[in-house]
Amino acid sequence: MLLIGNVEIENLEKIKSGKVREMFAYEDKMVIVTTDRVSAFDYILPSLIPYKGIILNSISNFWFDHLKEVVNNHIIETDFENFPKFLKKYKNILKDRSVIVKKANIYPIECVVRGYITGSAWNEYKDSQKISDLELPKDLVLSSKLPEPIFTPTTKEVSGHDISITINKAKSIFGSEVIGYLQDKSIQLYTMAAEYAYNKGIIIADTKFEFGQIGDDIILVDEALTPDSSRFWLLDKYEPGRSQKSLDKQFLRDWLLESDWDRKSIPPELPQEVASKTSERYIMAYEQLLDKKFKP
Repeated sequence: MLLIGNVEIENLEKIKSGKVREMFAYEDKMVIVTTDRVSAFDYILPSLIPYKGIILNSISNFWFDHLKEVVNNHIIETDFENFPKFLKKYKNILKDRSVIVKKANIYPIECVVRGYITGSAWNEYKDSQKISDLELPKDLVLSSKLPEPIFTPTTKEVSGHDISITINKAKSIFGSEVIGYLQDKSIQLYTMAAEYAYNKGIIIADTKFEFGQIGDDIILVDEALTPDSSRFWLLDKYEPGRSQKSLDKQFLRDWLLESDWDRKSIPPELPQEVASKTSERYIMAYEQLLDKKFKP
């Protein structure tokens, strides 16, 4: 099994190394490579998760195609066989985990959509019966389905934790027209994806989208509806009032919370069992959403 952490490509400038993705300039486009790195609590962990990059890339590409009628996206090519010849020698690294995309001016905002109440939103709600500046019903419990999906944007920080902002604050930064468009498209994307996933046995509790601009066109970029950017719950195990069985990295987060790590220093290596069980959850998400067996 080949695990991919850092990636270097001869003759291509690496323009960004994110928590999971490596981005390279290629002519007027970009090559994005999804590694097997995993992050939690704003730290990149020293351990790699088997097959994670391939699974994230595959799920994201599925959603980009499935949701393309809602909004245009940055995808140019997903099939490695159609990549330029000079990249062929990197087949072991790039195949199934990389894409060629349009280069866009990225809006520095995370477009978070919540269909259920959990995580930081639940903590906020318990104190105020609100999420951001949005009033919610008084009788919600942990993991309740919200009356309708809500848009709760955050800043997109270069390092550290993203910061929640109100819709009005976002409008003051980016303009009412842009935020109105991002809000409408984000909720449309979430609603369409959530309905599809529900029919596959997965609840998408919440997710986040990123958008960029090319000329006058605002497009969907980065990733879409993966176990890294979303909370995936098993429908047949769902029960409001408690934490849910998930197909994302919550299992890994829970292990870290139960460890003696102080969340202020370099994270510990993951036990093999934790890495393997995290991988298993990603594979389950792949197989249920794409309705096919994962073949490494």
